[in-house]
Amino acid sequence: MSLKDNIIKDQLPRHIAIIMDGNGRWAKKQGLLRMFGHKKGVETVHEITETCAELGIEYLTLYAFSTENWNRPKEEVDALMSLLVDTIEKETPTLMKNNVRLTTIGDTSRLPEKAQTKFINCINQTACNTGLVLVLALSYSSRWEIVNAVKQIIDKGIKQIDESTFATFLTTSHIPDPDLLIRTSGEYRISNFLLWQLAYTELYFTDTLWPDFNKEELYKALINYQNRERRFGKTSEQISNNTH
Repeated sequence: MSLKDNIIKDQLPRHIAIIMDGNGRWAKKQGLLRMFGHKKGVETVHEITETCAELGIEYLTLYAFSTENWNRPKEEVDALMSLLVDTIEKETPTLMKNNVRLTTIGDTSRLPEKAQTKFINCINQTACNTGLVLVLALSYSSRWEIVNAVKQIIDKGIKQIDESTFATFLTTSHIPDPDLLIRTSGEYRISNFLLWQLAYTELYFTDTLWPDFNKEELYKALINYQNRERRFGKTSEQISNNTH
């Protein structure tokens, strides 16, 4: 029996964010080069995206490439960019079939021109889709995002700033904050990802390496999420009273 049978359909998170970690370690365990891990990781992205679309999840944000990742060896970065271009082109028909809309957050101006073109084309092709919104965080870091927001606010001469105003200058202004953050591979840190947006997000860490993170692992994370009480600073009694 699949763990899917234990999921409460009307208590699913609206937005899931994932730090996809462990591709390199997965490849090393197999005695393979790191790029084989990244290629296997793309297969996992395909499976998890399709599963989220089937479940009715509204938003899925994947931490695909951080600003810090530019500091990796050039040959690995070049290979990752090539894999990105190939994947976008290959997966666009699947996104269309599954009614998935693609968007992105991050400093994508740093991506190679070919990758930017493929990305824009895919975003435009899927723009009218009404199902899952797949958000790829590319050349993204939260500190970059926050500093960038502050610069925009200064440039516009805005003096009165509250949380709501500030949030409109973030790259995520068009999507809700994540309800659930999943990080794979046994690391227990946020790694400069959505620092502002994760203020009240439920965090789920698993030792499973990203290439091995299948739909059953996702179901396990969702069941764990549904067994938690989200209070947002209130007491359990207040939450309980609001449900009756």
